Amino acid sequence: MRLTIIGGGSYQWVPRLVADIATTPSLQDSQLTLEDIDPARLESTTGYARHLARLLRIPLAVHSTTNQRAALEGAQAVIVNISTGGLQSMAIDLTVPERYGIRHSVGDTVGPGGINRCLRNVPVLVGIARDMSELCPDAWMLNLTNPMTTLCRAVSGETSVKVVGLCHEVLLTRFSVALLLGMELRDVHLEVAGINHLPIAVRVDAGGDDGLQLLVKLARDKPELDRPFDFPLPTGVGHDLLAPGAPFTRRALLDANQLKLELLSRFGALPAAGDRHLAEFFPGFLTRSSGWGQRWGVRLTSIADRQSWERSYYDDLVKRLASTTAPTMPSGELVAPLLDSLITGKPRRMPLNLPNTGQCPDLPEKAVVESTCLVDDRGIRPLGPISVPPLLAEYLRRVSASQELAVRATLSGDPDTVFAAMLADPLASRIDYDLVSKMTSEMLSASAPWLPQFMPRG
Repeated sequence: MRLTIIGGGSYQWVPRLVADIATTPSLQDSQLTLEDIDPARLESTTGYARHLARLLRIPLAVHSTTNQRAALEGAQAVIVNISTGGLQSMAIDLTVPERYGIRHSVGDTVGPGGINRCLRNVPVLVGIARDMSELCPDAWMLNLTNPMTTLCRAVSGETSVKVVGLCHEVLLTRFSVALLLGMELRDVHLEVAGINHLPIAVRVDAGGDDGLQLLVKLARDKPELDRPFDFPLPTGVGHDLLAPGAPFTRRALLDANQLKLELLSRFGALPAAGDRHLAEFFPGFLTRSSGWGQRWGVRLTSIADRQSWERSYYDDLVKRLASTTAPTMPSGELVAPLLDSLITGKPRRMPLNLPNTGQCPDLPEKAVVESTCLVDDRGIRPLGPISVPPLLAEYLRRVSASQELAVRATLSGDPDTVFAAMLADPLASRIDYDLVSKMTSEMLSASAPWLPQFMPRG
């Protein structure tokens, strides 16, 4: 295949995606192009891809460029992982709302931070898609960028490009469930429907048993949970599974998942993402009274945290470049397995983000939804329909309405529609009406370098 990664200089994403591609037999003779606006980063990531190809003795051909259109020419799949403005712009997403009494646990999907990030990233993704329409019209866009729902919605609404959003949160939840229940990962399967970072598992098959009931019983009875696991926590499996310094035990995992287990015990379905993401959809968990989520084991992700992670991603890349052995453990990302299924026809069930054609009857048609899908050489087909419990469906509808408004605001450059998106969002609207208005104006003003569509016309 001819594969292109836009954001090909990412220290976080590219090493793990390249390792997955290089160790997947059906992809080992691909033509891989890495594109980025930063040539220095490209030099490092391209060097690693070529290093890996030499270690594995595979015919993977690796190219790099800072020319987006050249990178897209003839591509069959375009993987996108970008962040417009980087951490400098994201600092605005977190610090401005905090001054108005809103604290984000992540800040990249919903709430004022997620909406502001949408305003920055949608024009870039739509621009990539329009270039794809001209240069590789039959290619799939595989989007890893947040806010995933709004970006995929804008691309699917504004262009004819085939777009799918790929997120690892359901797999991480499945991993946690398997550990909590003392089962092998291959014996645990989740059926989900919802939106990205709030997919709802309405069924959990745990080796033929009802995994939801088993989890409720575990959380209620709290049996002996302090014995450490016989293996270390795998690196790179997310920031939610354990609190810093916590021992790798079932009790620690239970503590790290108590928010989703509370919602399961109340409403009969399991939100299937990390608790730090989930908290932003239910602002009652992010209050001063709860210690801004601390009562529920939720930790707030700061810009300093992200800077530290970025340094660790770079350090990991340096180690990979010096290594004389190739990785053998899959990263858990869905890109390589999805491409393998499209090529070989091997059927896989995956949680994917696609326009709603009835797979999520609780949400509007064409809204981008995350649900269990079947992938093989005939393409990607959502399974379902899958309905979720009424209270959770109501939260999904409200957030989906806010996200539709955010996309509309981005494409129109209308500040009043941004304000409407804020008012519809549960987290952004938890403060006084006038304060929401002032916060929105301040975020737009501070983000002006990345929001040309909101500049006065004429």
